[in-house]
Amino acid sequence: MSVRPERETLRKLFDAAVNAADPAMVLSPHLPAPPRGRTLILAAGKAAASMAHAVEQYWPGDLTGLAVTRYGHGMDCARIEVIEAGHPLPDAAGRAAAARFLEQANNLTENDLLLCLMSGGASALLVEPADGLSLDEKQAISRALLHSGAPIDEMNCVRKHLSAIKGGRLAAAAYPARVVTLAISDVPGDDPAVIGSGPTVGDPTTCADAVAIAVRRGIHLPETAASALSSGRWESIKPGDPVLASTDFRMIARPSDAQTAAADTARKAGLSPTLLGDDLEGEARDVGADHARRALDMDRGVLISGGETTVTVEASAGPPGRGGRNCEYLLALAIALNGAAGIHALACDTDGIDGTEEAAGAHIGPDTLARAAALGLDAHAMLQGHDSYTFFDRLGDLVITGPTRTNVNDFRAILVTG
Repeated sequence: MSVRPERETLRKLFDAAVNAADPAMVLSPHLPAPPRGRTLILAAGKAAASMAHAVEQYWPGDLTGLAVTRYGHGMDCARIEVIEAGHPLPDAAGRAAAARFLEQANNLTENDLLLCLMSGGASALLVEPADGLSLDEKQAISRALLHSGAPIDEMNCVRKHLSAIKGGRLAAAAYPARVVTLAISDVPGDDPAVIGSGPTVGDPTTCADAVAIAVRRGIHLPETAASALSSGRWESIKPGDPVLASTDFRMIARPSDAQTAAADTARKAGLSPTLLGDDLEGEARDVGADHARRALDMDRGVLISGGETTVTVEASAGPPGRGGRNCEYLLALAIALNGAAGIHALACDTDGIDGTEEAAGAHIGPDTLARAAALGLDAHAMLQGHDSYTFFDRLGDLVITGPTRTNVNDFRAILVTG
């Protein structure tokens, strides 16, 4: 079956966005000078393996290291060991990796360099619960956060204060070694303290902030955690702490870079791009409805946006269906467009995985709702049940890329042909 030209155009925009954050293309100019002593590479996130591989290609001297990435996102490296672990829920493999990170960092001296490679997903992949908190308890809190609708900065505030490695603690373990962090941002605003929950960055949030978020989002904290947070015993490393004196943070790719690349590709195709922002947040279905209104007001062009929306799963609504935030956004968009002529859209996660499914996201077009109805699919009911993956899977409209081994958050494009 031939590919519809609108879908081909949208896919080219998505591919341009992903390529703009390919570590093989963007990492090497940011590498620091080699140290007098040893070089240790510690990488965590969905781009960890590809970042580690890029370092190996360009590093002029000896190095050793360890990278932890999501299951299925690994790749072969010659000198850096790559292991895979659980995401979005942490698991024992991620905990074992975090323990090794801390052990190796603790063995560094002032003559050594810790080159830390951070990308989206590191918060879940690099898990070492604070003293007295079990992995099972950390998993339960993580699951509740994922279902709460909390934005990523709130989620990572809680995570940092329940951790023995996040919130600057990895840098503290490496002190007095020099620490250089190269990061690919997957968070709105590109805050270094939020990317991967900032294991090498001073954290301005507090235990009290974490408690307030847990209360506001209805997150149950076990007694050990509630007591430690209330007393401030699990406070993170703050900006200006002496253990951070020899740290350096360098951003090598941002969501804005991906947006710029997609917009350039759109112009080359004769399209007029409108950038709605690379840091959009909010409920996926609400953002989808808002973008439908914007598209209906356009004559021609393409609306491009990024960021990280949320999906709040209501506890009283029964077991949720299958679907990530990009598919939920698209289903809401399709319902709001109601078959409007000349409007096509794509929404995908740039890591190639929308939530926990194997699809990056999906496509919609003017015929989406009609085709669904012909198959007996109730779009409104499936949106209410958070079953957007099933909806697009039945239609054959999923976008399957496999792991991209990078992550600059969500990419959304709405093509209006008039």
